[in-house]
Amino acid sequence: MSNPQQLRYSKEHEWLSGAEDGVSTVGITEHAANALGDVVFVQLPEVGATVTAGETCGELESTKSVSDLYSPVAGEVTEVNEDVVNDPSLVNSAPFEGGWLFKVRVAEEPADLLSADEYTAFSAG
Repeated sequence: MSNPQQLRYSKEHEWLSGAEDGVSTVGITEHAANALGDVVFVQLPEVGATVTAGETCGELESTKSVSDLYSPVAGEVTEVNEDVVNDPSLVNSAPFEGGWLFKVRVAEEPADLLSADEYTAFSAG
């Protein structure tokens, strides 16, 4: 499993892209997608909602369980991925591409996000 180097990662297994015009993209990692199993339902935050770093902002339901979705940063949701809402399997098949979850205008980024190498070591442990 290869974690893209340009992304940063939370210990709750979310990834965060670098900001473009202050907006970053959020998704879950391949490690998390594999642990969940086949994702069958996605509940995402509403556009315009404020999310808080480390706080629950949605849910992912799989054939195995229901898991909370945490925001890796604080900010305002600017877009949700309707493709994932309509086809939750994208979370499993393309977690770093088409399976992204939402975009957020970052107000504050926590200092504890991990690099790809740090996340790989964390998720292997």
